[in-house]
Amino acid sequence: MVLFATAVTSSPYLHFPKRLSVTRQSIRCSLTTSSVSANFDLKTYWSTLREEINQKLDEAIPVKYPAQIYESMRYSVLAEGAKRAPPVMCVAACELLGGNRLAAFPTACALEMVHAASLIHDDLPCMDDDPSRRGQPSNHTVFGMDMAILAGDALFPLGFRHIVSHTPTNLVPETQLLRVINEIARAVGSTGMAAGQFVDLEGPANAIDFIHEKKYGEMGECSAVCGGLLAGANDDEIQRLRRYGRAVGILYQVVDDLLEAKSSKTKLVDAEKVAEEKKEKSYVGAYGVEKATKVAEDLRAEAKNALEGFEKYGEKVLPLYSFVDYAADRSFSFSDQGDSVFHPQPT
Repeated sequence: MVLFATAVTSSPYLHFPKRLSVTRQSIRCSLTTSSVSANFDLKTYWSTLREEINQKLDEAIPVKYPAQIYESMRYSVLAEGAKRAPPVMCVAACELLGGNRLAAFPTACALEMVHAASLIHDDLPCMDDDPSRRGQPSNHTVFGMDMAILAGDALFPLGFRHIVSHTPTNLVPETQLLRVINEIARAVGSTGMAAGQFVDLEGPANAIDFIHEKKYGEMGECSAVCGGLLAGANDDEIQRLRRYGRAVGILYQVVDDLLEAKSSKTKLVDAEKVAEEKKEKSYVGAYGVEKATKVAEDLRAEAKNALEGFEKYGEKVLPLYSFVDYAADRSFSFSDQGDSVFHPQPT
């Protein structure tokens, strides 16, 4: 990541590492990987998995007593605008390394549960204060702040419980499941997404790299790594998936920032001024369009570079390669567009 140029003084509790874990290098991707990615039908692959995951999520959260909590949980998890990128990436990484899709589905659903929980809490008035999410009113605007907090609180442990109770023991050893649970807990905890949200609230604009790595990169990284763990990946493969997922997660958000700026009715320079005035913690607002575009290009190269060690698996790597190009190019859309991929912006 880009190093912080100035010290942060707005809070005595803020501390940032000197160097973040995503390395930005200018790497020219081979024509071979680009061409095979273009020939893969990611939309069909993604849409098919999305339907399966939606069904399994519906089954995983039946309405029980007290009904209102479950209705609040289901409202956010089953939102039609959800693209299911974290679970799809998890399944793709698992299948890449020879794992069974059935072994990945419980963890895939758990990733979506903790993802939805984080969004419910992020939207609260005391956090980002967002009135809408995934093409519908935010949870707290429908069920109230008290119920939204409870729904988010309930979804986090439900995700872990779902992994333990639904993963076929004949497909995934318990030791691998423990590593999966540990990975998710790390990603959403005080050194992961929670840290990103804290700095988003308390930190200045020059903390943009840290915020993006934690709020968006962590979910992408966790999704890819969990899929690899379920399939029994070795340490080198896990590290490659870690680099890959983190780069894709941040890439998607940087491109979102660029698309939002370019869709502005005013000129780009005016959009940047507006972003600065509002102190938006986006790459365009902090660095401008030109540098944000360069960051996106480097992240795209970083993600594809991380996959080079998986070429021995042949066509199984194509979904992950295609994910990178989609994050950068947005070559297709879903009929029920509602959010960004790894940590959606309000709509």
